[in-house]
Amino acid sequence: MSTGANNVVIALNETEVAKIYEGDTRSDIGSEAEKMKFANGVNKLVVRFVRIDFDEEKQWEMLVMERLYAMDYRSIEFEKRELIFSVFEDEIAALHRAGFAHRDLARPSNMPGERYDNVLLTGSGLRLIDVGISALRHQVGDSLFERFIEQETEELARFKDFFLNR
Repeated sequence: MSTGANNVVIALNETEVAKIYEGDTRSDIGSEAEKMKFANGVNKLVVRFVRIDFDEEKQWEMLVMERLYAMDYRSIEFEKRELIFSVFEDEIAALHRAGFAHRDLARPSNMPGERYDNVLLTGSGLRLIDVGISALRHQVGDSLFERFIEQETEELARFKDFFLNR
């Protein structure tokens, strides 16, 4: 389905996808699962964590998540996109208040792929995927977390322009 900087995501079935971890990645997969579960406890903005699994045949560790079906932003009227963005903004603010920063709304400019491919428009609104570099306040401390929030707020403003004016 997609290839990121470190992992590949494959479809398992109609309702689940798996992010593949090869090699000794226990801390990475566990950390990502923890952050995803934390965010899922706040609201439904971040893709839902399902389970950690292992494929015996391929020797892969897998972070299994709900499968999201993306829609093209351009298929939605401007006024409806404004409303969808407003809800998205409120949900991100709720995550921030709870102590979660996604940190990956926009890809770094040197990374291949679409600029905002971690933000998907679905039938239920905008959703976030890939929490690999997300941060939890209780893990990184207040000053670093606040810096992440400032950066994410700037990214959010740029994403708003992209989403509304596409």
